[in-house]
Amino acid sequence: MRETHLTPEAELRRLPIPRGPVNLARQAVLRLANVGRTAAYGAYRAHPAIWRFTARHYNPRLEPFAKLNAWMICQQASLDVPAYQDYLARSGFEFRWWDLEAYTPTSKDEFVRRYSEEHRCWGGRIDRIGTVVDESSGSSGTPFNWMRSKKELDTVHKNVAGYVTMLFDHKDLFCINAFSMGAWATGTNTGLAMAKVAMVKNTGPDLEKILDTMQHFGPNHTYLISAYPPFLKHLIDRMDSEPERWADFRLNGFVGGEAMTEGLRDYLGGRFDRVYSGYGASDLTIGMAGESDLSVVIRRALAHDLDFRADVLGPDESRVPMVFQYNPLETYLETTDDGELVATINSAAVMSPRLRYNIGDEATLIDFPSMVELTRRHPELARACSAAFAGNGMKLPFVLLFGRADSTISYMGANIYPLDIENGLYRDNPRAHLIESFRIELREIAGHEQRPALHIQLREEAPSLDPEERQDLAETIQAGVLDHLASVSRDFAQSVEEDPTTAEIHVEIHDHAIGPFEAANTKIKNVYVQRTQEGDDAIE
Repeated sequence: MRETHLTPEAELRRLPIPRGPVNLARQAVLRLANVGRTAAYGAYRAHPAIWRFTARHYNPRLEPFAKLNAWMICQQASLDVPAYQDYLARSGFEFRWWDLEAYTPTSKDEFVRRYSEEHRCWGGRIDRIGTVVDESSGSSGTPFNWMRSKKELDTVHKNVAGYVTMLFDHKDLFCINAFSMGAWATGTNTGLAMAKVAMVKNTGPDLEKILDTMQHFGPNHTYLISAYPPFLKHLIDRMDSEPERWADFRLNGFVGGEAMTEGLRDYLGGRFDRVYSGYGASDLTIGMAGESDLSVVIRRALAHDLDFRADVLGPDESRVPMVFQYNPLETYLETTDDGELVATINSAAVMSPRLRYNIGDEATLIDFPSMVELTRRHPELARACSAAFAGNGMKLPFVLLFGRADSTISYMGANIYPLDIENGLYRDNPRAHLIESFRIELREIAGHEQRPALHIQLREEAPSLDPEERQDLAETIQAGVLDHLASVSRDFAQSVEEDPTTAEIHVEIHDHAIGPFEAANTKIKNVYVQRTQEGDDAIE
């Protein structure tokens, strides 16, 4: 008899959902508890003032409660989300009361790719009315679709609104949303969130449209420009060509999509009163965490005070992370043994729940009292932190974010993967056989701009190339990489269309074991990312 092999989806359709007395009792208790928890969470989101009060009075003693909420979401999903039930059964899950670590972490590859959208929703059903679909693309160029229900979006928008009113002067606030207005989550949702507390115009990354809008409405507003960090730099440079025209305008900036250097923040400070970054992801949600006056002071200290950096991150850490504060009651964060961030969104309003989801970012978590103790060892820093804390007053814990652990760099809202670089290297390249390896770097250049840079190592036996041949090889590689990225990544193609400087990828040709590859032969595995920090160069 011929053996038939069912796909995971087909097996899932055949899998019965247990409905025994124990499961039914658990479901009843969890649903009842979830009703009360949802009502409590809804109360503090009811108005931005309540959100601000909660952030300023968060107590570390709430951490066990936040972890309990994460456990309840995972346990309820194990009973009511078909895909997660099947996923746990395949991983040998055994139920244990109050033990969050018993639930197998999920990820894009192990969970999202494996199951359909319906099976990843509560009860295996999509609430279609009011649901919005966001899109992101990965290294294969295949779009990922992320569904967000009406209730979920309302929660996200209220959280972002509360955060924005805490950081910026929310009286007469006029938000000009310069994020991409395509299918990417941040653009559309930022505009909707800002509309709860401000007047909003969604311009997208169009310099002249933004300036025309500001000129039309005049200087009697507090403008908040939301955009990718490099775009704010382009906006400032454009305004500086007519400085007298914009002298009376009050500007603030809210950025996301990639890390921002402190050098760029200082540069923007010449015209912006405040510029803060937010942290989120299409996989999870926008507004997971955000900067504050205090977190900015701490990040600056990590960049320039080696003793403080050693106290916080250890003596061998040369990278400088972004520093955000987050609310564990909303998003419960953990880290794996390898330092990768795992997130559970503590809300049943999330139609397709995110359950101990490993997003692939490398991070360190530090609670508020521990960070206070670390700064007290450095009296001058402690005084600066006290002054910064008086501004926002958020007592939320910290997430120190190093970025993607999978050797990805983010630039202008697009992810650039080593696999895509490698494909581009050999695209119509007659000298491809001379290439030994490569590394990617996000480099800060003159004028506080950032550009992706590719370091190419030639083989040891490769013939010597004269300057003209090296230039020709660099141009061939640049063209091949750009063509491949544009063909596989909609995000990258859209970024190039909106801002041509996105295509300015630098290429440097190195002889074997020279420059960034000098110590490469000491590592067993290939390393694809060269991390450069302010004042520090670290080769991973």
